[in-house]
Amino acid sequence: MNYPDFNPASPNTPLSDAELQQLDELLASLPSEAAMNIEGMDGYLTGLWLLPGVLERLGTAGWLPLVWGGDGDEAAPFPSQRQRKNTTVLVLRHLQSLACQWRDDAEHWEPIFSVAEQGEREWVDARDWCTGFLQATDLAAEAWEPLWDDPEIGPLLVPIALLGGEGQDDGEAADLDDPEVLDSLSRSVPDAVLALLARRGGR
Repeated sequence: MNYPDFNPASPNTPLSDAELQQLDELLASLPSEAAMNIEGMDGYLTGLWLLPGVLERLGTAGWLPLVWGGDGDEAAPFPSQRQRKNTTVLVLRHLQSLACQWRDDAEHWEPIFSVAEQGEREWVDARDWCTGFLQATDLAAEAWEPLWDDPEIGPLLVPIALLGGEGQDDGEAADLDDPEVLDSLSRSVPDAVLALLARRGGR
C-alpha cells in the first residue's frame, strides 16, 4: 500500500472539533480491535514526532496503518479505498497541526485526554493517550532507550509508562483505581512532552 510521506512544509489545517469526532467515530466503527481511538492516536503521533528522524526512517507505511489496527486485503479494514484515503488525510493533517503548534505555540498545546466532569471537578484520564504514546516508542525502542534512562527525562516519563500499562509492578498499576492518583498522573503527562520538546529543539 502506497501512502504519502508526511511533509512538515505542508499547509497547517487543524482538524475541527467535528472532524475529530468524525475520525474518532470512524476508528471505533472499524472491524479491528487494535484500532486506536482519537486519544490514543493523539498520543501515538506525539510519540512519533518527538524524536527527530523517526517518521522519515519508518516511512508512512511503517507507522500510519497502526492507527486503524493494520492493513488487510484490498481496502480492509475500511469498506473502501476512498475511506482509507480520507482517513489518511485526516491523520496527516492532525500530525501537521501538532507539529506546527509545538513549533509556534507550545505553551498552549493541549493533548486529547478523556475528561469526566463531576460537579465543579474535572477528572482527567490519559490512559488511552499514553497507550498510544508507548506504541510509538515501541517502533523506535533503541532511540527511546536512552531517554527512559535519562536522569532528567526518565522520571517525567514514569507517569506515561504507568498510565500506558507498563508499570513496574502490580501495586503501582492498582493505584490507577484511585481517581485522585489517575487524575494526578494524567495531569503530569504534558510536562514530559514539553521537556522532550525542549530536548528536541521544537520550542
